[in-house]
Amino acid sequence: MTQRRKAAALHAPKPAARKAAPPKLLVEERRRLIVEQIEQQGRVTVEQLVERFGISAVTIRADLEALARGGAIARSHGGALPAAPPSSQMDTPLTIKETRRLAEKRRIGQAAAKLIKDGETIILDSGSTTVEIARQIRQRKWESLTVITNALNIALELSGLPTVRVMMLGGLLRQTSYSLAGPDAEQALAKLSADRLFLGVDGLDPEVGVTTPDPQEATLNALMIRVSRETVAVLDASKFGQRSLSVIAPVASLGMVISDTAAPEALVAALQKQGVRTLLV
Repeated sequence: MTQRRKAAALHAPKPAARKAAPPKLLVEERRRLIVEQIEQQGRVTVEQLVERFGISAVTIRADLEALARGGAIARSHGGALPAAPPSSQMDTPLTIKETRRLAEKRRIGQAAAKLIKDGETIILDSGSTTVEIARQIRQRKWESLTVITNALNIALELSGLPTVRVMMLGGLLRQTSYSLAGPDAEQALAKLSADRLFLGVDGLDPEVGVTTPDPQEATLNALMIRVSRETVAVLDASKFGQRSLSVIAPVASLGMVISDTAAPEALVAALQKQGVRTLLV
């Protein structure tokens, strides 16, 4: 190569570095992130999601169709919109609940898990927020911890931890929530006691109390409160002011409420007036 060609080669523009492909996500995790983005932005296009996740438009459309069928979002031409707010009287499937306000639920789960002390016996009620507490429990080392639960997914989440003893209540399986309820669950629970209950609810109204759509679940939850020294309700801000079919208990029976910072100030003040401690994260 001549000196002139060598010089030209040295000064020639270098080819642009290839943009690193985004890390691959599990389908479930990707769909949760899609729902989060839609809720945060108010709408999203297929093109935006293709760019974010680095996958084909066909795959993104399949994700959106699956989420729309499950009620997590509303499909629109070329993209998607947030789903219509669910009725407080409907028992929304857990698979849908887990896609909503996930970041807030994770913060609530982290704050709740910090309350748990080694050697305690706790009750984890079923729900998309309480399962985040279970996931935080997995991240910590325990000398001894006993967890009572009526939720299949929570029991599975905590399985395999040698120092965490899981006690599963029996009863009739509720398909929408993976939880067990009914007389068998109540009889098993009546023989137990706990230091602290973490209660997931579908609605909290300072006048009516904490509520859930299922009467059997409400009866079991009320018993959970009675056998626990302290009750901590864990719920995202969207549950404030909501009323479901079955009343679990008045808010005065709660020792503490953990929610996120979007909780309405007036309702938080109403809780505090009744002696309920509140933690917003």
